[in-house]
Amino acid sequence: MNKQIDIEELLDWYIFAGVTETCGDLPCLNSQPLVLDDNKKLLQQSVKTQKTPVSLSENISRNAKDICSKASSLEELKEILIKFEGCNLKNTAASTILGDGSACAKVMLIGEAPGADEDRIGKPFVGRCGKLLDKMLEAININREDCYITNVLPWRPPGNRTPTDDELAVCLPFLKRQIELIKPDYILLLGGISLKSLIDTADSISRARGKWFEYDIDETKKANVLATYHPSYLLRSTAQKSKVWADLLRLKKKINENV
Repeated sequence: MNKQIDIEELLDWYIFAGVTETCGDLPCLNSQPLVLDDNKKLLQQSVKTQKTPVSLSENISRNAKDICSKASSLEELKEILIKFEGCNLKNTAASTILGDGSACAKVMLIGEAPGADEDRIGKPFVGRCGKLLDKMLEAININREDCYITNVLPWRPPGNRTPTDDELAVCLPFLKRQIELIKPDYILLLGGISLKSLIDTADSISRARGKWFEYDIDETKKANVLATYHPSYLLRSTAQKSKVWADLLRLKKKINENV
């Protein structure tokens, strides 16, 4: 049976559903191409000329950067984020989580994404990972309240899955604007996702941890950046805690050197 379809509506659905590739010029159902009659040529042309989701995410990312630049405070940035509709993760998350802590913190901690507890409560690092992080900070005499803690993603990915590159690209402007507003002296990256998002390095978190990097906040301000393992990884791999302890001591030493 022939079926007429709205081409633009179909392509919008593909993008919303997260389709990033096509295996042919025509959509298929049970390995049989749909018969589209007069729309066939139009669909073939549209699929070939349609921008890929990567290009779409780049456009959304640029738009996000533009609207983020208008925020002069964390409160304004959160209002913008709540209204932002450019990331599908928002549709499955219960909470929009920007960050928590001091707006003038010298130390900023950046995780990957909210978990189930964070999504339910609406605050970063409040579950088992949060309790472990609190102990990590206490061990080097740093109060959580004096820090600013956030994630690369403000929304929990379904089932705590690994975020896609498109999702990271779309959310990154909100993270960078937080850094610009707070202007921390030190940034502690927790996990490979935060390392990948903020630092231009090909090293994995296992190779990059313990090394100092610099992050240009603006033309006059740089932050000292240190990467280490995410607390969730430590809960699964307790043998790695000694390495994170060494990283925390590096952070504390750097802070003391600049007092």
